Amino acid sequence: MDTINQANLSHFVIQGISDVPQLQVLIFLLILLFYILTLAGNTAILLLVCLNKNLHTPMYFFLGNLAVLDMSSSTITLHKPLAMFITGNKKTPFSSCMTQVYFFSSFTSNELLILTAMSYDRYIAICRPLHYTLVMKHETCLSLSLLCWLLSFLEIIPYIVLLLKLSCYKSNIINHFFCDIVPVMKLSCSDTSALEVLIFTEGVFLLSFTPFFLTCISYVFIIVTVTKIPTSLGRRKAFYTCSSHLMVVALLYVTLFCQYLRPASQDTLDSNKMFSLFNTAAVPVLNPIIYSLKNKDVKSAAKRTLARFKG
Repeated sequence: MDTINQANLSHFVIQGISDVPQLQVLIFLLILLFYILTLAGNTAILLLVCLNKNLHTPMYFFLGNLAVLDMSSSTITLHKPLAMFITGNKKTPFSSCMTQVYFFSSFTSNELLILTAMSYDRYIAICRPLHYTLVMKHETCLSLSLLCWLLSFLEIIPYIVLLLKLSCYKSNIINHFFCDIVPVMKLSCSDTSALEVLIFTEGVFLLSFTPFFLTCISYVFIIVTVTKIPTSLGRRKAFYTCSSHLMVVALLYVTLFCQYLRPASQDTLDSNKMFSLFNTAAVPVLNPIIYSLKNKDVKSAAKRTLARFKG
């Protein structure tokens, strides 16, 4: 089998979601619809948070961060299949591919960290309500947000460094609809053991399980506190304040675990494409819907904003 030296590798070819010609129009329309809904839904969340003072709270500040991440992640991944359908060009420069790997991985890592910060906010609100305004000050929220963004962009750098050190590739055809680290790594004929160890140690344990573990700890304390509330109405009200966040957390982690932590015998790039498509196209659409339908504050703010514009 002929190999390609990285020095001679000018571009990758993105295979796309499906090679079936009859499905191309349908796939394009579905991705375009999801992308438009993602931009519309998350922009609406951002506008509601900015325009309504009663939403100027830590939870909605972090929700605004989540909305920016959803739009950014969808844009960095879905623009290629949309452009491929319009132009017919499946080539992407090597540098652009590495950039896409970096930003997509950073956005995913950041989303897990932001959701962890939101779980901490819910923990303080329910378990230490008298200290809430003192602990979750604007400066604290801003610092947590900046820390999440900084960590997520720094911790992906080692992956890119190791990816750039791969000296040869068996092919330049990526069996995916965007450049992701695993499909690119599997194309290499170089020794990828260091990168695989990094993905397993830092990627699985530090970037995934640590936020998951911290989120679980917050909810353990929340559940213990809620069970001590004497009235059923009080318990329902406390759980209701966490329901939207809990649904978003469950949706994201289930998708990521199915995509990256399945048994090796079931791990195929074609099936990973489907999980990636759900994660990058459907989840960013569902997040604002979940927060809108499950949150009275958001629905009330939307009604006030619409009434203000009508007036």
